Amino acid sequence: MLKFKSFTIKDLELIPQIKLLSEKQVEEIKVVSEIYPFKTNNYVLNNLIDWKNVPDDPVFRLNFPQKGMLTDEHFDKIQWSRRLQREDHPELVKQIRLTLNPHPAGQTYLNIPFDDEGQRIEGIQHKYRTTLLFFPSHSQTCHAYCTFCFRWPQFVNDPELKMQAKELSPLIQYLKKNPQVTDVLITGGDPMVMSPRIFAMYIDSLLEVKSVQTIRIGSKSLSYWPHKYVTDPEADEMLKIFRRVVASGRHLAFMAHFNHPAELKPDILHQAVYNVRQTGAEIRTQAPLLRNINNDAATWAQLWSEQVRLGCVPYYMFLPRDTGAQHYFAESLIDALNIYRGAIQSVCGLARTARGPVMSITSGKVEVLDEEDGSYAIRYLQHRLPEMTYKVFQAKAKHPDPKWFDDLVWSDKMYEKYFDYSIEAIPEDIFNNLREISFRSPQNEIINP
Repeated sequence: MLKFKSFTIKDLELIPQIKLLSEKQVEEIKVVSEIYPFKTNNYVLNNLIDWKNVPDDPVFRLNFPQKGMLTDEHFDKIQWSRRLQREDHPELVKQIRLTLNPHPAGQTYLNIPFDDEGQRIEGIQHKYRTTLLFFPSHSQTCHAYCTFCFRWPQFVNDPELKMQAKELSPLIQYLKKNPQVTDVLITGGDPMVMSPRIFAMYIDSLLEVKSVQTIRIGSKSLSYWPHKYVTDPEADEMLKIFRRVVASGRHLAFMAHFNHPAELKPDILHQAVYNVRQTGAEIRTQAPLLRNINNDAATWAQLWSEQVRLGCVPYYMFLPRDTGAQHYFAESLIDALNIYRGAIQSVCGLARTARGPVMSITSGKVEVLDEEDGSYAIRYLQHRLPEMTYKVFQAKAKHPDPKWFDDLVWSDKMYEKYFDYSIEAIPEDIFNNLREISFRSPQNEIINP
């Protein structure tokens, strides 16, 4: 039985394969990890990375920070500050992180619900009427960190940047007072780093709320530590919790993250997927389109086809969010659309459940449908206002190489409302006490509803 062993930046020299890298490559990893956290484990190192193909191996790039993730200016500042051992180095790190839009899409001022006394309920994101995200304090890490991760602020040991719930009761009280919420997504970090005993505490409390019909688990554990569901001493106990959710009449959706076909090859992954599916849980898969890792149609077609063969349901092809190292990982919108089309046209109908390219923006989730002469057909897959969902509108590029929704503007005045990020676009039944609260808009203007 393989025992889990993690490696952070302080253990970098203890990784056996690190000797295959040059001193320059090791130095670059150390510099970039000052801004973006680094963590990997023995399973990833020995089973998912092809060390003969390093540094070009996609899973290596997925785990080990790359120089290009920082601008030249930021890289040079951090490198010199480290070498000189400057006293203000922690402040430099903090200031650079704050320039990287650590919490995009209004997460810290638009999605936070309040209790009856007008106090923020920490560790909860309520963006859509029926769906709520929950960030338990026990899920504030992962089995390994992805270099692209848009949740990177959760892992940098800065309390001001973390989203976490230290108590469970505010969530349960909020759910009981908001029965329109039918879906709860437990996320983090990764909730599957929890022991069965801790995880059961959260699950059993949710099962007491009759209005909750679906429990989703956002996790990379199938890829980064499949032993969790096969050989770990507590594997059977964890699977029993999954069965308990299904037996209660709820739907259990395991939202798995797979970024490259290499993650689907190990036999133990196949066994883990089988064991999770045997509990009655459904595995849906999602991933971002990443330059230097999975930015070609053949890779995505292979990824989706293999997932279907294993009994998983392809769900989303995301675009890297406008945070962190987006500049390093993001393709242009037109390239992303062409990669998605090339992949979707190459797979069977069962794999065409994958929607993309999709961006999670302040007002909802948008899907790029088409492009012609710099004009894009866009559809809302989700919106703060349910009546805006599945509305199609036209947008045009502000410049020749758009990579994100902010690079677009309405092509006609009639589409202006689809770009509305104002506080009025939030359903009143979600934030019923906003009239007493002041918020800042994306333009940093005070808004008083």
